[in-house]
Amino acid sequence: MASKIAVVGDLNGQFPAVFKKLAALHAKNSFAFAIIAGNLFASPAGATKEDEANVQSLINGSIEVPFTTYFALGSNSLPQPVVEKLASSDDELCHNLHFLGKRTTMKTAEGIRIVALGGRLDPNIIAGQSQDKYPPYYSETDAKVLRGATAADILITGEWPEGVRNRSKVPFNPDVETQAQQCIADLDVVLKPRYHFSTSDAFFYEREPFFHVPSEETDGLYPITRFISLASYGNPTKQKWIYAFSLDPTASHPVSPPSGSTICPMTHPDKKRSAPEHREQALVYDDGSRRGRKGNKRRKGEPRGPISASECFFCLANENIATHLVTSIGDNSYLTTAKGPLSSSHTFPKLGFPCHLLIIPFTHQSTLSAIEEEERHATYTEMQKYRAAMNKMLKSQAGEEYGSVTWEVSKHSLPHTHWQYLPAPADLIRKGLLEAAFKALAENLHWPTFAKEDIGDGFEETSDFFRVLIWDPKNPEEKQTSLVLRFDEKIKFHLQFGREVLAKLLRLDDRVDWRDCGQTQADEEKDVENFKKAFKEFDFTS
Repeated sequence: MASKIAVVGDLNGQFPAVFKKLAALHAKNSFAFAIIAGNLFASPAGATKEDEANVQSLINGSIEVPFTTYFALGSNSLPQPVVEKLASSDDELCHNLHFLGKRTTMKTAEGIRIVALGGRLDPNIIAGQSQDKYPPYYSETDAKVLRGATAADILITGEWPEGVRNRSKVPFNPDVETQAQQCIADLDVVLKPRYHFSTSDAFFYEREPFFHVPSEETDGLYPITRFISLASYGNPTKQKWIYAFSLDPTASHPVSPPSGSTICPMTHPDKKRSAPEHREQALVYDDGSRRGRKGNKRRKGEPRGPISASECFFCLANENIATHLVTSIGDNSYLTTAKGPLSSSHTFPKLGFPCHLLIIPFTHQSTLSAIEEEERHATYTEMQKYRAAMNKMLKSQAGEEYGSVTWEVSKHSLPHTHWQYLPAPADLIRKGLLEAAFKALAENLHWPTFAKEDIGDGFEETSDFFRVLIWDPKNPEEKQTSLVLRFDEKIKFHLQFGREVLAKLLRLDDRVDWRDCGQTQADEEKDVENFKKAFKEFDFTS
């Protein structure tokens, strides 16, 4: 069951007025509880006589707290009378008002898990976690201890997570830069909170929701985090200081990232692993017959089980993925250079890099048509946007010398659908040789014939198919000629069919097998860097 919750920013001693406002709101909304995410009290150094009197009135119950409220440890030191009362009352300052502490993991009566890390990072704290819970400082170890909570519905921190604004399109123009810490970013990555609240004095900031890649721990679902930083009460520009929302802790995570969200903008260093000894374990053309882990070999005749996202060579959830090959991350898909590319840095002289790319949806599905409707539309649209953007890049680098070919194997037995993209000499396209090469090899193999047809996201298709999208540089970058070859289980389709056709056409017969085209990581990184320089102007995600 969903509970209504209110979270407020810094009060800096103005709690008498705020508690009256919360009482009025509570009468209409019936909140389960409220959280004060920042400073409840004024700084002792600047506290007035009125502030001191209000503190005493709060402690002795003269100021009513209308319903259950938790307050965090902010950046201000707590008044001494508050510290003394909390130490003697199991962190209950008065009726309905409870202290969250410096580092806290708790579950409310509604089943909502709250994790809080109060104060500011003090790198000079030694000997592990800080022992006193009232001074407004925490250590790296305090933050690491909270990772043991493993999950959270609400995360409260006094400082921002490092990198939270990466990949965000939300305007951000504060007068003062906020303090951000990597150890808090680590908490977001590990705990995957549904909501993360912080404070930012005179301004309000709400980032687009970000999703965490699915894993076995999340049952293949996409946990979503919403990061919100609240302004202080009474701020001069009337920025938002209170945030009300409903939360059901039993609600399932979505099966795909919601529209408008981004992938998690933060990384957790402890999650990084050294590159595997056998480099073929990352971003390769897998047909589903190979498994990513030793010991999972399939006996002859044994049915093949589905590959999970954490094992999939195209899923960001696979911790062995070759992240140095990833060149761009969108909202629904990402772009990566191919491992063992068909082309080399010499194949297209006007480029100077292979430009064999893969466009890969985030969603772990065997075909585009298997993705849920709204997400399928968004994913297909973005994949086409990537294709058009790379076409623009080709034209900027080589005029009309190169067109492009994009191909897709849509087969329900494959682990993860994707498109492959490669430049092609424009004269081969205009003379019809590229189209003819695909048709000729299919005919030689006694396969069905190609149809010239645009099938969009493939949802209406009832069989497996192979698709080719051809772009002539004399046309707009979005235009395409679409060829489709449909097949069923009677056809033993070669998953490297597209690569075979282009290898013969481009006289790259010795590079048909990607395993014969291995590069050192240094060479791969050089090719990626050169591509990103050329693509930077056209990368719509940056």
